[in-house]
Amino acid sequence: MRHKIEPRSRRLGPPAVLLAAALAVTGLTLGRTPASAADAGSAFATRCGIHFCLDGKEYYFAGTNTYDMFNYGPGSGTTDAEYMDKARIDAHFANLAADKVDVVRLWMFSHDDWHGFEKTKGVYNEREFAEFDYIIASAKAHGLKLVPVFENYWEAYGGIDSRLQWEGLSGGQPGRAAFFDKTRCAGCFTSYKNYVSYALNRTNTYTGVKYKDDPTVFAWDLMNEPRYENQSAAENVDGTTLRAWVDEMGAFVKGIDSKHLLSAGLEGHGTAYGFGGDEGNPFVHVQQSPYLDYTSAHPYPTEAWANLSIDQTKALVRKWISDSHDVVGKPFFMGEFNVHNVDRSAWWTALYADFEAAGGDGSAFWWYEDHNVDGKFGVLAGAPELSVFRAHSDRMRAKSGLVVPTTSPTATASPTVTASPTATVSPTATASPTATASPTATPTSTGTCSVHYGLSDWGTSFNGDVTVKNTGSTAVNGWQLVFSFPGGQSVSQMWNARYAQSGRQVTATNPADYNTTIAAGSSVNFGFSGASVAGTNGVPQSFTLNGTTCTTY
Repeated sequence: MRHKIEPRSRRLGPPAVLLAAALAVTGLTLGRTPASAADAGSAFATRCGIHFCLDGKEYYFAGTNTYDMFNYGPGSGTTDAEYMDKARIDAHFANLAADKVDVVRLWMFSHDDWHGFEKTKGVYNEREFAEFDYIIASAKAHGLKLVPVFENYWEAYGGIDSRLQWEGLSGGQPGRAAFFDKTRCAGCFTSYKNYVSYALNRTNTYTGVKYKDDPTVFAWDLMNEPRYENQSAAENVDGTTLRAWVDEMGAFVKGIDSKHLLSAGLEGHGTAYGFGGDEGNPFVHVQQSPYLDYTSAHPYPTEAWANLSIDQTKALVRKWISDSHDVVGKPFFMGEFNVHNVDRSAWWTALYADFEAAGGDGSAFWWYEDHNVDGKFGVLAGAPELSVFRAHSDRMRAKSGLVVPTTSPTATASPTVTASPTATVSPTATASPTATASPTATPTSTGTCSVHYGLSDWGTSFNGDVTVKNTGSTAVNGWQLVFSFPGGQSVSQMWNARYAQSGRQVTATNPADYNTTIAAGSSVNFGFSGASVAGTNGVPQSFTLNGTTCTTY
């Protein structure tokens, strides 16, 4: 969504009566999360071919955006009470959980003086990051997962305009395109990487877990709705510069954090889709980046510039899902959507049902607010359309095999805060690490197995996507998959597994501390990028799992 600026009138927090009402509704006496939610909370989301997986099963989710949670509280002072509103954060997560929200997309950026994460270049606001620490801790306590966004293309909360200004350049349209061009703003690349490095390596002051190691995070978005717009007619269609930026930043993120999923945060506009124009961010080409794990799009069909009917919107979303699964080869996340000046419940009923039938993997409506601030797209607890959403959530949970909770989770006491270090300048960004050899531990033998190898070949570079199913009757504790390339391919980076390559032979081994076991009837997924000689690529002829030859599918 383009314009997401908090009115100054509410920056001191909601009126006490509204907060009291929210607390009364939620009860804010957190108890236990259901066993299924707790189990899922300890597992990292992964990609299994064209779908998401969680805890060894295909995972479909219903979510929302609550972009503004980072600014709950007065936003000044040096203590928790002076800076953040923990009760408001807890109350909102309790409402989200009660309405069966699984995943919340939210901002982890701001260059404003009020609640800014990075108010000036390279200086990070410890109090604001401590508030985000608490947001993660509260989400975990309520059984929800998060999709934090690293930066904003738009001007709200400073966005990339601030980073351009730090380098002596102007922002706005179309000037902010310089952010994605290293020849025009090398410092923008460095400041973005430094911020991402600081965040991923940060240790949560409430949980003691680094952000990059916390399964409460479902995925990261590189940016909210990036574009490289109106620099040339060819760029508008091809998206060459934005794709290069996504590749570089995706490799950087994966070099620090190989455990989490990653997305570009695209809108999905394009004349080929009959939705918006060509804006230097083509849906397919940008999201074919080997460092991205899923695609995204943000439909707003009732906007005047879009003017789509329900049936036209269904066709649009189906086209995105089809291109995501069949062309890009990745899951599809409808990361934002909503309608206004229509019967919202009727639209949601039709769109959710068709999304599910088309095989959509995850959705997140814009947006679930905690008090009435947005009369156009804001959705409050108790809104009639939330009954439609809850039914959608039940169906997505049933589809993924997760148990649907019969009661809402209640909140636990706020975690005890530890002393916060002073803000420091972030370390200089470093290059992604090179491949590491597989561990020396010998995996256990297995029964039967089946492997799917997805190939995206671009001549001199390619992307492999591998799903390994345990078709036996017992769990595989520790796994090692061996296969050989048909030509002169070489792996340059692998995620969700560790690898070693000798000649054409590749050995992929489970990560050290997650996805180490393949339960009977379950699967694991890993992916990699590499270099190739044009015309020599293809699917490996055979695969062995812990010494057992697997079938293919």
